[in-house]
Amino acid sequence: MRKILDYIYLSNLKPLVRNLLTVYLAYTLCRLVFFLNNYHMYSDISTSHLIELFGAGLIFDTSAILYTNIIIILMFLFPLHWKERTGYYKVVRWVYTVINSLCVTTNLIDCVYFQYTGKKTTFSVLQEFGNEGVGNMVNILWKQVLDNWYLLLVGILMWMMFYRFFRYPKHDASGRILPYYVSNGVALVLAIPLSVAGMRGGFTTATRPITISNANQYTDNPSETGIVLNTPFAAIRTFNKKPFVTPDYMSESEALKYFNPIHEVKSTEPFRPMNVVVLIVESYSKQHFGFYNKTLRPEGYNGFTQFLDSLITSSALTYQYSYANGCKSIEGMPSVLSGIPNFVEPLFLTPASLNDISGIARELSTNKGYYSAFFHGAMNGSMGFEAFAKSTGFKDYFGRTEYNDDPNYNGDEDFDGTWAIWDEEFMQFYCDRMNEMKQPFMTALFTASSHTPFALPERYKGVFPQGEDPLQECVAYTDNAIRLFFEKAKKQTWFKNTLFVITADHTSHQIDPYYLTSLGHFCVPIILYAPGDPSLRGYDTEKVVEQTDIMPTVLGYLHYDQPYVAFGEDMLNTPADSTYAIHWVPGSESYQFVYNKYMIDFDGKKVTSAYNYRTDSLLKHDIKGSMPADTLRYMEMKTKSIIQQYMQRMNTNNLVIR
Repeated sequence: MRKILDYIYLSNLKPLVRNLLTVYLAYTLCRLVFFLNNYHMYSDISTSHLIELFGAGLIFDTSAILYTNIIIILMFLFPLHWKERTGYYKVVRWVYTVINSLCVTTNLIDCVYFQYTGKKTTFSVLQEFGNEGVGNMVNILWKQVLDNWYLLLVGILMWMMFYRFFRYPKHDASGRILPYYVSNGVALVLAIPLSVAGMRGGFTTATRPITISNANQYTDNPSETGIVLNTPFAAIRTFNKKPFVTPDYMSESEALKYFNPIHEVKSTEPFRPMNVVVLIVESYSKQHFGFYNKTLRPEGYNGFTQFLDSLITSSALTYQYSYANGCKSIEGMPSVLSGIPNFVEPLFLTPASLNDISGIARELSTNKGYYSAFFHGAMNGSMGFEAFAKSTGFKDYFGRTEYNDDPNYNGDEDFDGTWAIWDEEFMQFYCDRMNEMKQPFMTALFTASSHTPFALPERYKGVFPQGEDPLQECVAYTDNAIRLFFEKAKKQTWFKNTLFVITADHTSHQIDPYYLTSLGHFCVPIILYAPGDPSLRGYDTEKVVEQTDIMPTVLGYLHYDQPYVAFGEDMLNTPADSTYAIHWVPGSESYQFVYNKYMIDFDGKKVTSAYNYRTDSLLKHDIKGSMPADTLRYMEMKTKSIIQQYMQRMNTNNLVIR
C-alpha cells in the first residue's frame, strides 16, 4: 500500500491539486468581494440563499478553472522525467501566476462593471468597445482604478498569493523512471475525462455543456447571476459567438409601422381564469402525421400519430401553414413559451440569456395569480431548460429528481438509459402533479422519448408501426403516451377548464420532398384544444402561424388585459392577410419570411429569392422578378423591421414592459 501511495505521490497530483485549490479560493474571494461591493443590490438575500448561490458558483468556477488551467494540468502531469527540475517549474509557476491573475482581475473588474450592465462581462464586450481609441480606453480604466483603489489592492494580494503559495513537486524522478512514467501516465489518463466533465458541467450524454444561461436555475432574479457566475466563464462561453448586431434599416418610428412587438391589449371581455397546459413534443414534424399529409403522401398513409390525428379531426383547432422558429430544442422553448424567435444564435447560448425575459408563465403568475410549473423528465438542469424556465417566471420545476422522489412511481427503473424518464410514465406523473395544483395554473411539458437512439420500453417493442425511419416508431409510442395522458386528464376536475396547446420543439428526419425544402424543414403542428369550448375547432387553411404566436394566442384567448412583449400575433384574432412567419435558416445564414402565399429569402441585406410556396411546394421557381412589387417591398420591410427590433431589444435588455 505504501508503495502505491508513493507512486501516486510521484504522479505530481498532490501539488497540482493544491495549486488548483488555491485558484478555487481566489475565485470564492472574488465572489465575496463582488457581493460586498454590490451589497445594495442583494441586501434582502437570506443567508441560506446566499450560501446556495456561492455553492452553485463552484460549478461555473470548476469549468472556468479547468479551461484556463488546462495547460498547467498538462505541464504537471505529462510524463517526461527530465522536466522534474526546479528550473522547469519556475516557468510553470509564472505561467500559473499570470493566467490566474488575469482571471481574477476580470472578476474584480466586474465588481464595478456589473452595476452598469446587470450581467457578467462576456466576450462581446471586446467588440462593443472595439471602436474606442487606445488612449480613451486607458483613460477610462485609469479613472476606474482611482475610484476603486481597494479592488486594485485586493488584486495585488491575490497575484502575490498565486506566486507565494505555488507548490512544486518535491521528489526526484531520477532512478525511478518506470514508477514515474506509470504513475504520471495513469494520473494524466484520469485527469483528461475528469477535466472534460468539469468543463462541460457533468458526465452524462444528456448534459449539454453549461453556459451562462444555466446560472438562472439557481437564482430568484436575473441580478443574482452576478453572484453565481464568474467573468472568465462568461467570456469563454461566449467566445466566437456571433453577437446580436442591431442593423440600421430604418428609423424606429418607421419600423413600428410595419411591426410592433409590444402588445397593448384592450380587451372588453372579462379575464377568464382557465388553466393553460403546453405540450412541447420532441421532434414531432408534420411529416409523421396522417392528418396533415392527405395530399402529400400515398393514398392510405395513416401516419404515426393516431391519437393526435383523431383529436385534430374531432375536437381541436389546427393550421395547415404552421412553422417552428428554430431547428433545435433550445431554440423551440423560448419561441413557444416566450414569443421569442431564434435569430443567428440560440438565445440560451448568448449573453442575452441573462436578459429579463417574460413569457406565458410570468405574465399569468405575476398579474393573474396563477401557479406555474415546468416539466421535463431528463436530469435536472439538462439542456438548460430548468434555467430558462425559472428565468421566464415558472415557479417550480419537475424533472427526473422529483420523479424519482415520488413513491408512486418506479424512479430510475423508468429511465430510458440515455435521456430521460419514458414519456408514458412521466406524463402520468405530470397529470398527478396537476391534480395537486391550485387552479388556475399554467404548466408546460417537454417530452423526450421520440429521440435518438430510438429506444422503446421492452413491453412496447414490436407493438407500434415501423416506418421509413426508426424515429417514427418512437413517434407512435409518444402519441400513445399522449393518449394515455388525456385519458387520465379528462377524469380530473380541472380538465374542462383548461386550454391545451400542443406543438413540437422542431422537426427532424424529414422524408417527403416537401419537408426537405428549406421551408418544409420548419413545418410543425400547432394544435389548440379546449374541451370546454366546442367553438375552438377546425382546420385553418389560410393563416400563416408560427411558434411565437402561441404566447399572444393564449393570452388573447384568456382576454389578458396587460401589455407585454412578444414577436408573434394572436392566431385567433389576427386576420389571415396579417399573419406571417419568420425564421433563421442556419445553413444559408439567412432569414425566411412567409406571408400570404409568398415566401422570401433575406440574407440580411437584400431579398435573394421569392416563391409562391402554395403552388410551388418544392420551391423550384424563383419569382422575385415577377411577383407583385408592392407585396415584395412590404415583405422585405416587415422582415427588416422585425430583425431590427429583435436585435435592438436583445442588446438593450428590453424584452419586458418596465
